[in-house]
Formats: sequence, C-alpha cells, structure tokens
Amino acid sequence: MQFSSILVEQAVSEFAKLPGIGKKTALRLVLHLLKQQEPAAKDLGEAIIKMRNEIKFCQRCHNIADGDICSICANSMRRQDMICVVENIRDVITIESTQQYHGTYHVLGGVISPLDGIGPEQLNIDSLVNRITNEQVQEIVFALSPNIQGDTTIYYIQKKVTQRPLRITTIARGISFGGELEYADEMTLARSIANRQPVENYVSG
Repeated sequence: MQFSSILVEQAVSEFAKLPGIGKKTALRLVLHLLKQQEPAAKDLGEAIIKMRNEIKFCQRCHNIADGDICSICANSMRRQDMICVVENIRDVITIESTQQYHGTYHVLGGVISPLDGIGPEQLNIDSLVNRITNEQVQEIVFALSPNIQGDTTIYYIQKKVTQRPLRITTIARGISFGGELEYADEMTLARSIANRQPVENYVSG
C-alpha cells in the first residue's frame, strides 16, 4: 500500500495493530477521521488516552472500573452472595448483555492451560477463594468456555472450595463443547445461565 503522506501511513499502521483490523479497514478509518471536524478526532484521541491512563481494575472482582470497586460490585441491587466466575472482561460484557444474571462476577484473567504455560498461580484464583471464605457466598456460577481448559479450571477451583457450604453450578451446555463464550448469541447464553446445572453433572473427579 503506497501513501502520499507519512502521517497517514503511520496512522494506518497504528490502527492495523488493533485485533481484527487489517490494512484496508485501517485506511478506511483513517480517511473517515480526516473527513471529520478537528474536535471529533481530538475527542477520540483524548478519550483513548484518558481511558488508558485512568482505567482501574476492581479490587474485589478484577473487572474494569473507574474507581477501586466496579459499578457491579457497588450495586446494592445485585445479589452479593452469588459470584459468576468468568475467564475475561469480555465475558462479563457478554453475560451482562443478556440481562439474565443479577449477581456479581469474578474475572480469572484466563484459564488453566499447561500447554500454554498458564497455571493456577497466574490466575485470580486465590482472590476468589478469599472472597468465598470471607463473604457470605451462597452460589458460584462457572461461566467458562466449554472446553478442556475451562473444565480443568472448574475442577481445580471446585476442589479448593468443597469444604464450604455453597451451591456450585455451571451454565447449561446450550453452548457447544469447544466453543468460545464471547461468540455465543445472547439467546443461547441467556438460556444457559437460566438453566445452569450442578457442576458435578459436567466435571467429574
């Protein structure tokens, strides 16, 4: 791709570094910004810089937050005795879009995957166990992608909390095994949450 402007070329190169954005899409975005009034481009740039500099992670659940505690954990209308365990922040957003879950979350930051060098110590598992120990948790809902890594993670966490009196469930397998949670349609995911099942139905020791 040939450019008559180094500035445009640099902008396209930066946009193309974003996931799912190729050179052609990056060029369309850059040309779109060039057509906008200067304040529009300035607002976009400032919003990105402000987000990157000021965004925090919830000290309780590890979700993105504007302060020390995210808006979900701080919401007194949510069920504070229910924790939905997810792999990443995208999964929180995906589940919230169904409007079928009204508890809190816990973001693990990944799943156990020895082949990728990811063990329990790299994940937010200890803080989850601490929450279960120190808070009056009644139910844990595992909403991890239905694959070997997800099931291994569920099994590991389940073994660490078996001595505590709480209900342990997982979303129903309306999502095919091997699928990714973030790509499930909202209706399927909503049914999976509503029809969650005891975890021992899916993960056995």
